[in-house]
Amino acid sequence: MGIAQEAINAPGQLAATLAAGVDTLSSNQTITFQPYTKYVFTEDGFVFWVKSGATFDVKGSLHQIADQNQNEDETIAINRMIFTSEEEVTKFNEPDSQTLYVGAWDIDGVTLKVVFNTSGQTYKQAGLWHYNGDAVYPALEAQFVNSVDDLPVGPIVSNSIGIWLSLDDFAPVYPSYLVPSNIRPPYIAVHIGPEDTTPLQQFASYDWPGTQTGPNWYELNSSQLMQDQVKLILYGFTAQQVGQYMSYLQDHSRDTDEFGFCNSPAITDGKRKQTEIGAIAEQKIIKILASYYQRVSDAVARRLILETTVNYEFQGS
Repeated sequence: MGIAQEAINAPGQLAATLAAGVDTLSSNQTITFQPYTKYVFTEDGFVFWVKSGATFDVKGSLHQIADQNQNEDETIAINRMIFTSEEEVTKFNEPDSQTLYVGAWDIDGVTLKVVFNTSGQTYKQAGLWHYNGDAVYPALEAQFVNSVDDLPVGPIVSNSIGIWLSLDDFAPVYPSYLVPSNIRPPYIAVHIGPEDTTPLQQFASYDWPGTQTGPNWYELNSSQLMQDQVKLILYGFTAQQVGQYMSYLQDHSRDTDEFGFCNSPAITDGKRKQTEIGAIAEQKIIKILASYYQRVSDAVARRLILETTVNYEFQGS
């Protein structure tokens, strides 16, 4: 009976001992978390996070590992954070890709925004939970705003992404790296890398005179004939369906003149695998060398603003 009783009490005793250690090391530290709601510009898929909802505190210990990085366009300290909590932060586990919980941590007179994207391995008996993530990089601080009134006037992107996002009759279309979490086929991802945009017209043309907005700045309408290397990644399409989609793109090009083909694109089969199930996904890839006028791309993007509802739900403060 004594051995059985020890087995029952051991987890609680272990958790209490470890919690006391965390309190001592952290001086009873608490981290305040602020909810932010995702705001997606419909016209080009650009993501911002808008402050929303009430803050909440979590007791635990925050550890920082800082690496100094010197890049071509910035010199930053990458702050890798490990948060050891004495309670499970269930909000972090909610399957809600529209809400982000951002912690605030003051160090050397600077407040870091801390976001956790992984949960470390834990023993249930220990009663501790470990969360890992990087503090928000300085270049991405601008993606966090206090209210919708602080959002910039879109679109943000200068390439042809707005044209491809509008071609969604077959399936939802998303920009690369901004595909929503855990969505299932069918859907299409569009990738246009920074090196994939080149000019076909030597210089942009401007509509003069512009409206003066400052001492030396003018509001000018400009346009330039450009060319994008567009990679379309399609999931959940059969051979017949992707052929119909290609015909749809050709018809749209001919009927609207929003973009032109500078190559003869071919449909190829991707190899998106998962070894655990011994199968590959229904993945198709189409690479298009597309020509377009920037003015047309901008017009299509602004039309999207009027035709669709922005992907955002304000939760209030």
